[in-house]
Amino acid sequence: MAKQDNIVEVKDLKKIYGDNTVVDGISFEVKKGEIFGILGPNGAGKTTTLEMLETLRPIDGGSASIDGIDVASNAQKIKSIIGVQPQTPSFEEKTKLTELIEIFSSFYGEKVNPMKFLKDVQLEEKANSYPEQLSGGQRQRFSVAVALVHSPKVFFLDEPTTGLDPQARRNLWELIEQVRDKGVTVIMTTHYMDEAELLCDRVAIMDNGKIIALDKPNKLIKNLLSKGFKKSQHVEQANLEDVFIDMTGKGLRD
Repeated sequence: MAKQDNIVEVKDLKKIYGDNTVVDGISFEVKKGEIFGILGPNGAGKTTTLEMLETLRPIDGGSASIDGIDVASNAQKIKSIIGVQPQTPSFEEKTKLTELIEIFSSFYGEKVNPMKFLKDVQLEEKANSYPEQLSGGQRQRFSVAVALVHSPKVFFLDEPTTGLDPQARRNLWELIEQVRDKGVTVIMTTHYMDEAELLCDRVAIMDNGKIIALDKPNKLIKNLLSKGFKKSQHVEQANLEDVFIDMTGKGLRD
């Protein structure tokens, strides 16, 4: 069983493709009700880690549990207690948003009021619209609503604000915090360090399939400053992006 204050426990988790170890024996815990971020360069293993926890990819080594349920051996139970927002959500076209919410809720044996969910994500005025008529930000907010129709205990988001304009991005930040405030644990990946610094209670930094740092964002920043880190231009302090670059030692990646 999971420790009382942990809802996710991962131990020595591995994913291997041929000779390539994509996730290399990582371990971490996520507390109930927190926003937990997984950061890393492209190819670090972030999305693969999420997909194993979401039962979308088999676990090749180690173990993972959510709410005390083993992920590898209880895929259906896990799917019933998690919500997932993928990087690029897709929905059936020419179907109204209200109808889509009813369809998704029926998958879980639930009957919900679609307008309540649309109101929660500020899309009630789009109730009779089709998903292909939504802007990028609206589409992301709608995918959040759909992922929450069955009241999951853990909500996974994979780079949720990629490609959004600043206003839509900040709107989605507020929505993620609202989800957390309702008692849902949030696990997210992101390439935006300011996003992680603002939203996440704790972050794990991954590189080459391993977790190389795990702590509260402000603690990681303080640790970097204590090493004598200084920016070339005068600033008040370092930020999480400085920690990220220092830890991975990498520039841009394709």
